[in-house]
Amino acid sequence: MTSSPPITRIYIDADACPVKEEIYRVAERHGLPVSVVAGNFIRVPQDPSIERIAAGSGMDAADDWIAERAGKGDIVITSDIPLASRCVKAGAEVIAPNGKPFSEESIGMTLAVRNLMTDLRSSGEVTGGPKAFAPRDRSTFLSALDQTIRRIQRQRAQQPAPNQN
Repeated sequence: MTSSPPITRIYIDADACPVKEEIYRVAERHGLPVSVVAGNFIRVPQDPSIERIAAGSGMDAADDWIAERAGKGDIVITSDIPLASRCVKAGAEVIAPNGKPFSEESIGMTLAVRNLMTDLRSSGEVTGGPKAFAPRDRSTFLSALDQTIRRIQRQRAQQPAPNQN
């Protein structure tokens, strides 16, 4: 009996994600399941491949839920840098809603900049905050998501089948 490779799952850190509808469409096109994770109730389409998770109202409940499950071959959509770091370390592909990928190479510097900006804000510096989400970000995100799914599919297709006994 041959076992097929595990299917890629898309995890959405959903509380402030501006591209949920786009993710649903791309996931449907590729036949991928989606876990929409929020602290509390969040509305999702009636679709058996879309799972709604109310992780609880704890400080990082949604982040912890995602980080405990996402791994190699999965995709996480988040703008939360500490969550992105945890998921990258677990082997997942991580993309921000603006299409910026987080990788092993970039996550350390991204985390350091985030921590520096947090320190500056807490000391009273005015740092401006993140750029507003723009239409161009949406198309950049769609392209990054599609490329990531295709790369994972290619990698899985090239893996040798498990030994059969």
